[in-house]
Parts: sequence; C-alpha cells; structure tokens
Amino acid sequence: MDKLEEQLAHLMRSVDDLSDVVARQETEIATLTRRVHMLMQREGEREAAGSEGIVLGNDRPPHY
Repeated sequence: MDKLEEQLAHLMRSVDDLSDVVARQETEIATLTRRVHMLMQREGEREAAGSEGIVLGNDRPPHY
C-alpha cells in the first residue's frame, strides 16, 4: 500500500509539472501567433504599397 501511495504521489507531481509546462507553452504560442499575425499584416501593407519585399519561392531577385 505504501508503494502505491508513493507512486501516486510521484504521478501527481509529474502531472502538475506537465500542466505547468503546457500552460507556459500556451502563453508562448499565443504570443508567437500574435507576432506572426502582425508580421503578415505588415508585409501585406508593404506589398499593397508597392515597395520591395522579401523574395519568396521562385521569385528572382531584381539583379537577375
């Protein structure tokens, strides 16, 4: 019985630790999602203004 209580306490500690990790990751993901959205919006505005942007995919840079 003591061994089961010890294992249960260990598992509960592990679950609490993992819960803290998940909560921290959720906050970090939300922050990164907001930053990506802001960058995409900024790049969209830059494209709409007609200025040069980042070369993506198969687009050739202007010196070709």
